[in-house]
Amino acid sequence: IFHGFYAEEDLVGNLASMSTSERIKAIQKMPETMKKKREIRNKVLKEITRKSRHYSTQLSCAQCLQGAAVSFRRFGNSLSEYFHLLQFWHKALKIIGAKFGTSVLSYFIFLKWLLTFNIFSFLINFSFITVPQFLIAEPNNLSFTGLELFTGAGYFQQTVLYYGFYSNATITKIKNGPSYNMQLAYIFTVGLYFVICFLILLFSMAKSFCRNFINPQSYSGNASKLLCTWDFNITNEKAVKLKQKNLSTQIKEDLTEVNRQVVNFSVKERAVRIVIHLAAWMASLATAVAACAGVYFLSINNLKLFVEGHKNDLESQAAMLVLPIVASLLNAFIPFFYSWLGRLERYQTPGHHIYVTIARNIILKISVVGILCYYWVNVVATSQSQCWETLVGQDIYRLVLVNFIFCLLGSFFGEFLRRIIGTTFCVSLGLPEFDIGRNVLDLIYVQTLIWIGILFSPLLPGIQIIAFSIVFYVEKVSLIMNCQPPRKVWKTAQMTTSFMFLLFFPSFVGVLCVIGVTVWRLKPSEGCGPFRGLPSMYAAVSEWIKILENHTPSKWVVWIYYNLISRALFFFILSVLALIIAYLYWKIIQGRKAMIKLLHKQIIN
Repeated sequence: IFHGFYAEEDLVGNLASMSTSERIKAIQKMPETMKKKREIRNKVLKEITRKSRHYSTQLSCAQCLQGAAVSFRRFGNSLSEYFHLLQFWHKALKIIGAKFGTSVLSYFIFLKWLLTFNIFSFLINFSFITVPQFLIAEPNNLSFTGLELFTGAGYFQQTVLYYGFYSNATITKIKNGPSYNMQLAYIFTVGLYFVICFLILLFSMAKSFCRNFINPQSYSGNASKLLCTWDFNITNEKAVKLKQKNLSTQIKEDLTEVNRQVVNFSVKERAVRIVIHLAAWMASLATAVAACAGVYFLSINNLKLFVEGHKNDLESQAAMLVLPIVASLLNAFIPFFYSWLGRLERYQTPGHHIYVTIARNIILKISVVGILCYYWVNVVATSQSQCWETLVGQDIYRLVLVNFIFCLLGSFFGEFLRRIIGTTFCVSLGLPEFDIGRNVLDLIYVQTLIWIGILFSPLLPGIQIIAFSIVFYVEKVSLIMNCQPPRKVWKTAQMTTSFMFLLFFPSFVGVLCVIGVTVWRLKPSEGCGPFRGLPSMYAAVSEWIKILENHTPSKWVVWIYYNLISRALFFFILSVLALIIAYLYWKIIQGRKAMIKLLHKQIIN
């Protein structure tokens, strides 16, 4: 024992005397477990810190910086380990992946990613828009009845929830001190938020694409997964069983991918299948067109009710919920019709069925959102409403809330009752399977509404944080209690990338178009909001630039605005550069992918 103790002390001393790169290589080459290597690394860092403190009076500036870097590295390693332990729903995701496979797991990973995205959105809007408004907010004289939780109207109209409550004043709490312009804060916060969202989406898609499409592990065969992926630090019995089940599911998915057989159809069978596919697509498109027409005419009648005879009674409050209820009913029941069409078409793999169902659902939901945006931009914005921006914010609030309620009801009626029927009354049906396509498109639909609503209701991401958290736990419980694993095991490593791409296009790109038209073309309301009295929201930036022209230290901002931002040529050049970078990145990816395949063939040979 004493010999081992002194040997480890000598090892730590020798490692501490090495350079950083040599020390890292030496620890990596040790025939020890990851846990043991981590302990040795921490002891070495402690030894280096102790020595640096002992000779602190004789240290040079460079040595001080080295000691600070070591301490910072230790803090970063500890922080990363604790952060890994505190990840949202880490254990729940492991259980879902082990029991139901990567196809169902991809939905919950996407839901978790959207939740963190909305936390970031809420923090930005609350910090730079809502908190300053609290400093100059006037007391709300309206009474709270409880119906506002469902309609979003009444008491909530005079709160920070909606655009119309925000002031156009410049906040100055100290005489001759710094001021805070609410107009600039509002438009710059929303603008920078969308720029950051754009970059995050691009980075997330690229990262997911590299991990799932060109990862060298995907070409390493099943032998490495079977022989080299077990973590020997796992000692807990439950963790061991969960790891075994997870690994077993992954291997089944890989073997299904390898053993997949291509069915050859005769000419007559192919013709029949093509006719069935065309008929299914025509039926799905006709259904989407009919749904959009119904939503548009209902929204027009709804606006007439609000503008011509608006009363704050129970009947008017209930009438506000007609449009979101009808839109949610269409979005809830038409996807079941699409799933039925997919079963009629009889695709060879579950992946084809899910991707076709997702395509049909995205056409339906984006069409409904597009019709609503047309109604808000071309009808509501030109109506006689005193504050049309708040009216749009209330519409989006009701749509998000009712969609959330329907999501919870869908888990009950669509899965719980289906389980009761399949196990009691009609045993041949069996347990239901988790509908990935329908649930994913629900997330993309509601996130699209949240992005549109941020301009008209800055705190909507906060509401969606609560909704997504509840949806995760409800869907997890419903999945484990009511659903069975997919009958056909299949690998879906690329599905998360597809979800992010659909979130980017057409969802996020369409939102940018709507926000651009609203900011540059539409005239704000005269009596409410931070942009009251201006010809457009963007006019606040133009007036600010005119003020900066009289300040010499800010001439560079004026130059950038007139020579870059306000020039179409600048954005054209940026677009061309982005396309060139994307093309070069794609070629690099293809070259790396070909090189990995070639290397894998050489290893096999």
